[in-house]
Amino acid sequence: MSGLKTLLGFFLITWFSVISAEPHQNQDSANTTEPTVYEMLEKFNLPRGILPQGAKGYVLHEDNRFEVFLEGDCKFGVEGGYSLNYKSKIAGKVGFGSLKDLQGVSVKVFFVWLSITEVSIEDGELDLYVGLMSASFPLSNFDECPRCGCGLDCINTVSDS
Repeated sequence: MSGLKTLLGFFLITWFSVISAEPHQNQDSANTTEPTVYEMLEKFNLPRGILPQGAKGYVLHEDNRFEVFLEGDCKFGVEGGYSLNYKSKIAGKVGFGSLKDLQGVSVKVFFVWLSITEVSIEDGELDLYVGLMSASFPLSNFDECPRCGCGLDCINTVSDS
């Protein structure tokens, strides 16, 4: 179960990294004062590191539904032998300290890909939900944004595809 927790933790790190990598993109692209996706995460009390690096942009709707756009699908391995996969479009609903109805992020457990559907912060920990299962990780695990292909181990790993 600790391996699942580690994998889920890196997944969230990657997801938030993508959200914060690039400025918010909407129909008014001339406005350069828009916060980045990473800054928006912080406004909702979420760590930057739940998204991978390289987000092209995001849209935040008035009802707090969001879409985050990556250059392409993003996959990398994490501690414990798990893999995380972020689709080129990630969607859900953001609240203070939470992401719900999450779509586009999955973790490979053994031979099966499982969708991460919810993220929340409680008592200084980040909780990741995969169906009825959840795993908790220290918020400090999400200080850095992982990179596609190598996650947080880019020095020792060339590619994890």
